[in-house]
Amino acid sequence: MMSSNTQTARRSAMNVRTMAQIGMLGAVAMVLMFFEIPLWFAPPFYKIDLSELPVLIGCFAMGPVAGVLIELVKILLYVVVHGTTTAGVGDIANFLIGCSFIVPAGLIYRRMTTKKGALIGMAVGTAVMTVLGCVLNAYVLLPFYAAAFGMPMDALVQMGTAVNAGIQDVFGFVMLAVAPFNILKGILVSGLTLALYKNIRPILRRSWRSDKEKKDEIGRASCRERV
Repeated sequence: MMSSNTQTARRSAMNVRTMAQIGMLGAVAMVLMFFEIPLWFAPPFYKIDLSELPVLIGCFAMGPVAGVLIELVKILLYVVVHGTTTAGVGDIANFLIGCSFIVPAGLIYRRMTTKKGALIGMAVGTAVMTVLGCVLNAYVLLPFYAAAFGMPMDALVQMGTAVNAGIQDVFGFVMLAVAPFNILKGILVSGLTLALYKNIRPILRRSWRSDKEKKDEIGRASCRERV
């Protein structure tokens, strides 16, 4: 027989552990943001990192809401440690683009908790991230950076042309630099997640269960009390 006080204590302890894991994964993701890799097909200010890796792993293990919270912790910690050079615009955009990757992946994996479900989720997440990344860069980030640094948009486009002659305008910049950037990031993070998740999942899931599992346990405990 499990008393209501015992159930409440266990749920509280579980919530504390879950929040601790969210903070830990967010901190790891923030550290990974400092390890940037330049890309041969994009201007020098486009560098790839693997900070979405712990976010996606946490999202698969604890659900999309936890994934969003990990992404938020990552961005907030980065701003605190590194500061912002975009008045927060770039940081908000990074948060939205990151969420556009992990949330679709997490939602699909939650419905299909199999390797196939993970692959479908990550593919959909990569596609959504690529589309949103292109839109935000074309209409928010690139215009903002041009204004912030006092340069015309053409100057940014020319930086793209210097590494890829096919980039002649903003549309070409987005299609030939931004889109491949997000696709490559999605593929790298997805591949590493597949390789690492099986070993990391038991550690994270040991102190987390879905709401359904919690309700089932409470229901079973109630049945035992009635018997």
